[in-house]
Amino acid sequence: MDYERLAEILFPEHLESPEYYETIYPLRDLPEGAKVTRLGPSPTGFIHLGNLYGAFVDERLAHQSGGVFFLRIEDTDDKRQVEGAVETIINSLRFFSINFDEGAGIDGDTGDYGDYTQSKRGPIYRAFAKRLVAEGKAYPCFLTEEEIAEIREKQQELKVNPGIYGKWAHSRELTLEEIHKKVNMGEEFVIRLKSDGDLSKPEDQIRRISVKDAIRGELSMPENDQDVVILKKTGIPTYHFAHVIDDHLMRTTHVVRGAEWLPSLPIHVELFEKLGWEPPIYCHTAQLMKLDEEGNKRKLSKRLDPELSLDYYRREGYHPKAVREYLLTILNSNFEEWRIANPDADVDEFQFTLEKMSNSGALFDLNKLNDVSKEVLLKVPASEIYDFLRAWADEFRPDDQAVQTMLADRAYMERVLDIGRNAERNPRKDHIFARQMMENLTYFFDETFEITDPMPEEVVNAGDVKVILEKYLATYDHSDDNETWFNKIREITDELGYAVKPKDYKKHPEDYKGHVGHVSTVIRVALMGRQQSPDVWEIQQILGEDRVRARLEGYLRALDR
Repeated sequence: MDYERLAEILFPEHLESPEYYETIYPLRDLPEGAKVTRLGPSPTGFIHLGNLYGAFVDERLAHQSGGVFFLRIEDTDDKRQVEGAVETIINSLRFFSINFDEGAGIDGDTGDYGDYTQSKRGPIYRAFAKRLVAEGKAYPCFLTEEEIAEIREKQQELKVNPGIYGKWAHSRELTLEEIHKKVNMGEEFVIRLKSDGDLSKPEDQIRRISVKDAIRGELSMPENDQDVVILKKTGIPTYHFAHVIDDHLMRTTHVVRGAEWLPSLPIHVELFEKLGWEPPIYCHTAQLMKLDEEGNKRKLSKRLDPELSLDYYRREGYHPKAVREYLLTILNSNFEEWRIANPDADVDEFQFTLEKMSNSGALFDLNKLNDVSKEVLLKVPASEIYDFLRAWADEFRPDDQAVQTMLADRAYMERVLDIGRNAERNPRKDHIFARQMMENLTYFFDETFEITDPMPEEVVNAGDVKVILEKYLATYDHSDDNETWFNKIREITDELGYAVKPKDYKKHPEDYKGHVGHVSTVIRVALMGRQQSPDVWEIQQILGEDRVRARLEGYLRALDR
């Protein structure tokens, strides 16, 4: 077979040589040990937690080593593309502080190794496919979909591995003349890799490949024997071929991707071998798992788990600092120990390492994220939280009058956000995400205030709700300090036959109607509409005297109706 002639028949158009592309995409001038990583999402309109998980690894590896982190849009599957998906990808990752040094952007590419969108790199892929054909390492395949389906059916009957390989690769046997004739007749074809693998041999004679995975250690597996498609009928490359070409030319040093790509590793290793290139270091991350209702681990599912989508966290309003902090707890096993030793350090000071990553399944726990978020937001100034809420509301609740009203007075809202957070002992950790914060704080605003909880039964049964509120209102002095204010509540408590000390009521419930906590809860419900809230005195200082008196009087009027 004259393979060079075959290459000219299959690729008659003018194509630059592979050497040309090696020249225009030279080795990067970076410090020794610098890592070059990339994120390569498909523009399908769905960007998920796994993308952020991998992007965080990519970003840490590159930036901690003085390297480069770039974004490549892998849009070779044109059937799955969604309009506007690239903007969604970039904006979603930017929201979580994942910033690229170069790559595809909303306003165009940045960097010297583009195009960074695979659909715009067609001539490059064809140039290297042509080289493989000219060297006898790839060939045209004219099998139709119907013929491939028949092959698969026959393979199922024989219970052999499915695919196009060995004796099933019918187009391998075509002569140059037969190929030329088919091309002239306009028959469609794909370009397939001509694999050297043979898995039909006895097991001890099958060649095994060995790959050192930066997360999983030494991996050993049988070589590839599949004649995989590298160029489709349209001339568009498959993921297998495109990522090998691009990672080489863009000088990627580390490829971070999910464990679902492990079965494809032999294919990629063979492609690198056929092209004469050293493969990058592969880092196959563990799959994101969660516990089901029975306590069993399962993969996060797009259909079952809304929290898989990054849009979920943006719409709920999780602060990016909280999400980044939580991801590190599942990415590196020593992060929480580091955080305990460095409670006030910036998260980026933590030295992320691949060696500390799990390879058996990363357990995602939304409750743990919420706990981490409480801790993180406690350290975020109220002014910064306000800015975050303002941006969240403008994007996701622009027409929600209640939310917009709550955010109208910045100074007031910052005081609300700060309540109970500055205590030296046991500061309040109420804030988790934007939607929850806005719902929790409605009682600070007349427009959103409502009574949601009942009065405590002990006081209701005694018929003392009205008496407590009347006495409280009569003695209320907004200028009282916290101690003076609470002493007045103790006096009302004692006067009405309730225990001033809760432990006295617990020991001798028959001697009292209830205790001081029940009495103060009556005031809390009348003022906040809830039985649970931060310190009542502090809340009153924020509400102001006029609003406090108005709410107490309003509740009393409602009792008289």
